[in-house]
Amino acid sequence: MLSADGLTVGYEARDVLAGLDVTVPEGRFTVIIGPNACGKSTLLRSLARLLKPRGGTVRLDGVPVDEQSPRHVATRMAVLPQTPLVPEGVTVAELVGRGRSPYQRWYRQWTVDDTEAVATAMRSADVAELADRPVAALSGGQRQRVWIAMTLAQQTPILLLDEPTTYLDPAHQLEILTLLGRLRDEGKTVVAVLHDLNQAARYADHVIAMRDGQIVEAGTPRDVIDADLVARVFGMDCVVVPCPVSGAPLVVPL
Repeated sequence: MLSADGLTVGYEARDVLAGLDVTVPEGRFTVIIGPNACGKSTLLRSLARLLKPRGGTVRLDGVPVDEQSPRHVATRMAVLPQTPLVPEGVTVAELVGRGRSPYQRWYRQWTVDDTEAVATAMRSADVAELADRPVAALSGGQRQRVWIAMTLAQQTPILLLDEPTTYLDPAHQLEILTLLGRLRDEGKTVVAVLHDLNQAARYADHVIAMRDGQIVEAGTPRDVIDADLVARVFGMDCVVVPCPVSGAPLVVPL
C-alpha cells in the first residue's frame, strides 16, 4: 500500500535522502533503524507526506501521494510525530476525538460513528479509564498511549510513528511495542522509527537499516541483523546470538 521510488529529500542545499527505493510490506510491523542523523525520521516524514521530495515519488495504494487530497490521505494513514505537543487543558477523550477530523465536513458534524470510533480507539490503547483526565497530568507512557489512541480513531490501515518509545522507561517501552504488535496482528500496517536494535529485532517483521541517507539492508530481522550489519551501520563491534526468550537476533556489544 505504501512505497517510494527514487526518493530524494533534503533541507536547504543538502540532500538527506538520495534516490531511495522503499516498499513497506502490507499488514506487517516495519522498523527503521540507524544511527543519529542518518535520515530515519526524514524517510518516515516523507512517506507521511509531511516533507515534499525533491525527486522521486511516494505512492499510496499505487497512486502518487501528491495527487491525492490531504483529507483522503488522512483516512488511509495516520502519523504520530516525535514528542507531539499536548494542548493545554485537553482531556484524553477530547484529544482522541481529534483523530476524527478527516471525517468532519461542514455538512457532517459529530455522529454516533465518531463516538464509537473514539471509544473503540481508547479501549484498544487501554486508556478508556483515563477519558476524563487532562492529558497533561498523565505519565509519559499513558500520554503516548493516548496519542496512539488518537491515531487509531482515524481508522486508517497504516500507522506511521516517529520514535514512539523515546523518553519512556523500559517497562513503558515494552508496553508501547506490545500494543503496536497487537495492532499489526489486527491487520494494520505499522511503520516506526526505533533506536533500540534489540527491540527492533524482537518486535519487527521487517527492518530497514539506514546510514548516511541510504538504505544499507532491508528484510526480516533474522535475515538482516548480524554482526556485519551492526558494524557497517553503527560502527560497533558485537556478537549476535539468538534471544533466549523470542529466538530473535540479540545484539551484544563487545
